[in-house]
Amino acid sequence: MRIRTAPLGRVEPPNADDAAAWVTGAIPDGWFTERPEIVIDRDEIIIWGRVAEPELGADATEADRAAAHGGRINQFREDTRDARIRVARQIEHRYQRKVAWGIRCGDTNELFTHLSAPVMTRLRQPERQILDTLVDAGVARSRSEALAWCVKLVGQHTDQWLSDLRQAMTKVDELRKQGPESV
Repeated sequence: MRIRTAPLGRVEPPNADDAAAWVTGAIPDGWFTERPEIVIDRDEIIIWGRVAEPELGADATEADRAAAHGGRINQFREDTRDARIRVARQIEHRYQRKVAWGIRCGDTNELFTHLSAPVMTRLRQPERQILDTLVDAGVARSRSEALAWCVKLVGQHTDQWLSDLRQAMTKVDELRKQGPESV
């Protein structure tokens, strides 16, 4: 296995090109109503699975449905805990990334024990003033929380742009693989 290093000496985790297929194969049959969605970055693998909605009567309210979805997600979490831990350990060993589980039931989504990675950045005064304004307005409790809020906001409005960028990066990686081995 070739160890890749990133800038500042950081060791990159192994390639995870086959992770979605491998993870899908490792998950016991019957857990989800459809193929799980596997989201991978250099730190974490999130496994999103959909569970069946509970059957409610025609007179069920939105509050009833939300409560039933929450109950179904909680029951899945409790019933599969040991097996999910076993699967996660295998994934973490193979891909050297933390694993989190996300469950969808109806329009309710819940993510279990996911990674919150610290990120350090240097900001000039105009950028710090934006964060301070968000803190002063009560949108966030700290600069760190305000920065996370900004990243989420940008992410909501740039899905297509980020998708295009990721596709371009994949193409660059494919072209690199076609070239000669690094010297």
